[in-house]
Amino acid sequence: MKKVLKYVLYDILKNRFVIGYTLLLLLLSFAFFGFEVNPGKGVISLLNINLIVVPLVSIIFAATNFYNSYEFLELLSAQPLSRGTIFFSQYLGVCLSLSLAFLIGIGLPVLFFEGTMVGFRLVLTGLLLTLAYVSMAFWASVLTSDKAKGIGIALVIWFYFTIVYDGLVLTLFLSLSDYPMEKATIIFSLLNPTDLARILVLIKLDVSALMGITGAVFQDFFGSAKGVWISLTALCIWFIVPVFMAFKKFSNKDL
Repeated sequence: MKKVLKYVLYDILKNRFVIGYTLLLLLLSFAFFGFEVNPGKGVISLLNINLIVVPLVSIIFAATNFYNSYEFLELLSAQPLSRGTIFFSQYLGVCLSLSLAFLIGIGLPVLFFEGTMVGFRLVLTGLLLTLAYVSMAFWASVLTSDKAKGIGIALVIWFYFTIVYDGLVLTLFLSLSDYPMEKATIIFSLLNPTDLARILVLIKLDVSALMGITGAVFQDFFGSAKGVWISLTALCIWFIVPVFMAFKKFSNKDL
């Protein structure tokens, strides 16, 4: 597995898109921190990159890379290699390359300008979001051999969690405004990795107003040590479950 992983990782790291992605994040990070006197405002600006750009790039690149590597996967399947070795070498190669790009592009500037717990949470949630959306991309990719359809499913997943989900939850809250929804808001947040990352960073910045009418509820739960660990566990589940669902499908898939 090490040899296959090394080859996959080396091949991805040479990809111009990954290099460009790294440089873009690096440029934006230094720009945000350079233009803001208060590093906290730079973190908030980078949080938007974390919540929109990082998931989009992760899910689209992972899905595209999977389909572009299909012939390579077919070649490996003809060798005396297990499906687990083939699948996880490809998966880990994408995860490691995108995580490295994120750490260089956002992690290093954050460490330099805002090396506090706030900055640490920003980087940690960004990494977990990268892993989560790569996992969902692999799951979407193994569902169909049609490249256009697979990338389309990946885009729908990103669009749902980034834009549609909040609208649906808000509509539900307005419809049930006569009922207590405090506990429900926490449950709904755990069902969206993007929402979880946003709340975990904003809580540490103590800007509950940016989280709407449920800010006080989030402050009580996500501000506690128990809430933080539950949230981080939920984010880990968001990348572990999809990748094993994808592996199960890949194991029974005809290449």
